[in-house]
Amino acid sequence: MARGLETLLAVLVLGAFPAAADPLLRQFAVCAGRLSAIMEDQWMFDGPASERTAEELHAMVSLIEASMPEGAGRQVMGWRIDAKVAQRALLAQVRFGGDPRLSETAAARAEALAAECRALILS
Repeated sequence: MARGLETLLAVLVLGAFPAAADPLLRQFAVCAGRLSAIMEDQWMFDGPASERTAEELHAMVSLIEASMPEGAGRQVMGWRIDAKVAQRALLAQVRFGGDPRLSETAAARAEALAAECRALILS
């Protein structure tokens, strides 16, 4: 394929899905998904902590709303769902995994991912 045609196709694709061109918006969406999974886990195992996480999730959703271009909702929701499913899998391994070493690794990874997200929020 000629270079000009590749460029034209890239511009058309990014123009149709403007959220795909914004890595910060994607990071906000991923973090909202992660925080949502953490909050739901806390509802079952650590109720008081869920209130703090709910505030963090609200702040992340505000960042999404402030930076999301019109028409990007479906893509943003996809990122959120994918991240939530991944974070839930880590948390399930932590809570219910049979291998203590894997559970410890999952806990460390889940916490590191949450810390990355919390670092994006001004406290």
